[in-house]
Formats: sequence, structure tokens, C-alpha cells
Amino acid sequence: MTAVTSGTVAAGFEPVGEAFERAFAGHERMGAALAVRVGGVPVVDLHGGVRDVRTGEPWQHDTLNVVFSCTKGLTAVLAARLVQEGRLDYHAPVADYWPEFAQAGKQKVLVRHVLGHRSGLNAPVRDFSTDDLLDWSTVTTALAEQAPLWQPGYAYAYHAITQGWLAGEIIRRVTGMSPGAYFAEAVARPLGVEAWIGLPAELEPRVSHLTVGQTLHALIDTQAAARVPGVIDWPERAMTLGGALPAALVSDDGGFNDPRLHAAEFPAAGGIATARALATIWSSTVVSEGGVRLLDDDTLDEALRVQSDGHPFFSAPPPWPRWGMGFQLDSAARRYLTAASFGHDGAGGQVAFADPVHEVGFAFVTNVMEADDPRATSIIDALRRCVLERAAA
Repeated sequence: MTAVTSGTVAAGFEPVGEAFERAFAGHERMGAALAVRVGGVPVVDLHGGVRDVRTGEPWQHDTLNVVFSCTKGLTAVLAARLVQEGRLDYHAPVADYWPEFAQAGKQKVLVRHVLGHRSGLNAPVRDFSTDDLLDWSTVTTALAEQAPLWQPGYAYAYHAITQGWLAGEIIRRVTGMSPGAYFAEAVARPLGVEAWIGLPAELEPRVSHLTVGQTLHALIDTQAAARVPGVIDWPERAMTLGGALPAALVSDDGGFNDPRLHAAEFPAAGGIATARALATIWSSTVVSEGGVRLLDDDTLDEALRVQSDGHPFFSAPPPWPRWGMGFQLDSAARRYLTAASFGHDGAGGQVAFADPVHEVGFAFVTNVMEADDPRATSIIDALRRCVLERAAA
């Protein structure tokens, strides 16, 4: 390893470590971490760069990072656990668990529609403030009252932030616990990992400071210039919630750099974790980790059935992603290790997934947010070559 990075790389996985180092090229003020487990064994555990560009403090082995929509993958694990236990049915109406949801034509919205981005509630019709986002019942009540933007089940559009409240409220109604509390009980504590949906205040000093990179700045400017005055840009509104969040999701001290948002529960985008924790969680969906296997094979067969792919309801250029029951599946938009891989990526470059073929748990997290971003993809490509060579040997 160079002076940029620290950690360990097992024999045979050196190209993965080299790809991680190359990710820092052109990002001298970046911080990042990478963890890869194969068969429940750590083979790559690296970190490097800067935790906070304002102070120059280096990224440490226990630095925490906001993982954005990687959190959706964790929420999908929670839903799958409840299905596995017979407490939740993907094919049941949401109103069976959340009666107030059966308003404004949503009686036939199914749990799988929520998880597969087909509920018609990808964005709120009312403007939320940041303070609104901190009150769980304010948002869930508003979403329960809102009419769908399209016929539920008919098409999909990415529910960038709202999916967390929708799925999270279902989890809360089934378990009697907030999604963050249930995540701690069902996932984080059994595995002994540092991951939260709703961060304890005493851990805030360990969270990295997020910055917006050049490609994300450019994308936001391009999208803004293309908007038609007086016409609602629903995908943009799905991200900003009517002004509660900045377009990039972060500002110097706002958005997901705000400690108040770290402490709140955002099951679609607000998870905070180490790369090591995420890799262990995903590994435990396909192999036993310290005696803990979160999901069995039958549960995965059901959870990974394709719910959404192809052209979305709101026009967007290809390539397009694919989703199962909340899990992001391998596609041209997000290429994982094999066609059987599943997980979720996150805004700015975060990627976390499992691969049952090679028994892999993978996580890459970074605090420099980019849009045109080959960093994790290049690392995954290097890992693919390594595991294929390993399998052949």
C-alpha cells in the first residue's frame, strides 16, 4: 500500500487493493474505505484519505460514512427477515398492516409495490421542510393521505427518499419498533457491526464530512438548465422533497452533513456505517457470519424476483436499473460481481452488495460525491478477475 491507504489485502486480491488506490486519483482530498469478505473471511480491509476536508483529519479504520441509498438495501433485508419469519407478505396490501394508508385510491397498493418503486408515491405533492423530515409521523401521515402520481403497480419510478418512510412504516406496524431499532435488534447487534439507521449522538464526531465533486456539480447544473418553467420535475422533487434537501443531498453544513439528519431515521438514504460493517451485513445474507445467517435461500429466491426494470414512468435515458423486493439487482446501470449479485448503491459513489455465487460481501464508501463515477465499478471489475482466477485455481 502507498501512503494514501492503510489496511490489509489477502494474497491473490492485490489487484483489488491497487484499484482502491487508483480511486484516489484526481481526488486528493477524498476519504474512502473498502471491505470485501469471501466465504465469511475478510480478504480486503482498506481505508485512506481525509475524513474532513475542513480540518484535514485523516480517515481512520473506524470512520463512519453516510451511505445514502445503500440504506434501501438494509431496509430490504429487514423486510425479507419479516417475510422469512411469516410476519410480512410481499403480496399483501400495505393497508393490511397500515390501515390509514388506504386513502386516496391506495387500497390495492401492495407491499411489493412499495419495495419495487411502483407505489406511485416517489415524491410528495406538498413541500416538506427540514424540520418536517425530523418528525416521522408528519411525513408518514402526509404520504398516507396523498394520492398516487400514477396507477400503483402499473409502472415504476425511483422512490429516492419516500421509500424509506413507506417501507419503514410497514416495518414499524409489523414489529412495533422503529425501523432503526429493529435494524439494531435484527442485524447490527447479532453481527456486532457498526451500522445505524439513526445515529447515537455520541458517535457523531466519527462521521465523515461529505463534499460534492465536479461531476455531480455539473450534472445538477445540467438538470437545472433543462427544466421547463412551471412544469414539476418529479424525479428532482423525489430527491429534494420540495426544498427540504439540497439537490446534491448535501451542502457544507446542511442536508446529510446535518447532525440532526444523522440522528433521525431515514430508512431510504440515512444509514451510517463503516465499510467493514456493510460488507459483513451483506456477507451474512449468503453465508454464516459468526453463526449468523440473516436470510435463507428460499427467502432470497422470493426477495430477488424482478419487480421493476426497463423504462421508468418518468422518462430517463438508459441504462436503467432493476429491483427485486427492495434489493437492487445486477443490471447495465449497476454492474455487480455476477448476474446473481444483489445489494444497493448510494448517491455519490457508495456501493454495497452480496454475491451468492462467490460468497462475497462487498462495500465501498466515500465522502466525495460524484455522478460520473468509475471508482467502485473499477474495484468490482478487479474483484471479479480475482475471484474468477481463484475459482479456476
